[in-house]
Amino acid sequence: MPVEHIFPDSASRNAQGEFETEKMSLSMGPSHPSTHGVLRLQMELDGEIVTKADPVVGYLHRGDEKIAENMTYNQFVPYTDRLDYLAPLANNMAYAIAVEKLAKLEVPARCQAIRVITAELARISAHMMGLGAFGIDVGAWTVFLYSFTEREKLYKLFEELTGARFTTSYSRIGGVSRDIPAGWTDRVNAFCDQFLPILEEILSLLTRNRIFTDRTVGIGVISREDAVNFGLTGPNLRASGVPLDLRKDKPYSGYEQYDFDVAVGTKGDAYDRYLVRGEEMRQSVRIIKQAIAKLPGGKWYAEDARKIFAPPKEKVLTSMEELIQNFMLVTEGPQMPAGEVYFEAENPKGALGFYVVSKGGGVPYRLKIRAPSFCNLSILPKVCVGAMVSDVVSILGSLDFVMGECDR
Repeated sequence: MPVEHIFPDSASRNAQGEFETEKMSLSMGPSHPSTHGVLRLQMELDGEIVTKADPVVGYLHRGDEKIAENMTYNQFVPYTDRLDYLAPLANNMAYAIAVEKLAKLEVPARCQAIRVITAELARISAHMMGLGAFGIDVGAWTVFLYSFTEREKLYKLFEELTGARFTTSYSRIGGVSRDIPAGWTDRVNAFCDQFLPILEEILSLLTRNRIFTDRTVGIGVISREDAVNFGLTGPNLRASGVPLDLRKDKPYSGYEQYDFDVAVGTKGDAYDRYLVRGEEMRQSVRIIKQAIAKLPGGKWYAEDARKIFAPPKEKVLTSMEELIQNFMLVTEGPQMPAGEVYFEAENPKGALGFYVVSKGGGVPYRLKIRAPSFCNLSILPKVCVGAMVSDVVSILGSLDFVMGECDR
């Protein structure tokens, strides 16, 4: 029997007489547990090796930017919850600050501190979710159970503060919806004290785990240059050795008052991205405890913001002036000056930016959202090539994206 007959029909000889196999096209997603939502990855395979990978997005597209242009500034706040729906408190904050920048509105120190606390709690919650999902992707089921237990504790704190667990809609343009309840900061401090040792236990399940390191070390390496050129931000950028953190480099909401370190990786692989997020949770606890210790008194909203968000309900029911003000805010929206602004915040997934164009009035003329997950996914065609199919699962888990903000 001629030797070449033992090869499958898909094999053929090239000009040099060497055997070549036909490449296979494989669609991973949009309905797939390892794509963390409705992401479709169209791959070309040479055996088990990925030779091409094109991310296909848009399955969750809801047109948030166009919706914003048909709503008042206040009405759009709940829609920001649905961007990175694992960190709605941070999304609310970024949008509110962007519009406050347009209105040239300064919020009081107490409001800023409350926002910082909620944003860092949201960072811990989002990283816990990302860590748990990453663990399942590579076979660590126990980590997922630990992380969801901690997230449940956080959701109870969110519910006490905002009245909701998931879609919080807490920040307002010019302040927050309500002051913190009595004893809430004590419960947050108690959570932080018990969380740190649990975090170390969770990380100890992975950091020196042979299976986890085999699946992540040297996998999905993103160089410093590629991370910058592809527009990566957040932990994915810092894991590649770029120490850019907007809380340090362009501080907002009083972040310059707090002492914390920026976690930076060296190799830019999936393992470094895991380590960076683990360290970020430790630093978030540091920031939260400092913010609580320094929490100032006073108002939780700007006095000038009374023309932006609704007056208290009891005044609406007893005062004609407040009733008229409430009616005008609901029907026409807060009146903003003409102009354009851009603001981006250091969200758990990276830099979440809002570009707002106003021609005056209560509705934005244009609103553009710079979604970190969308930009972070742009690296996939580069980083997946040369990897094995099983490595793609680790790469996706290490990037920790959310399709809600990618397909905004």
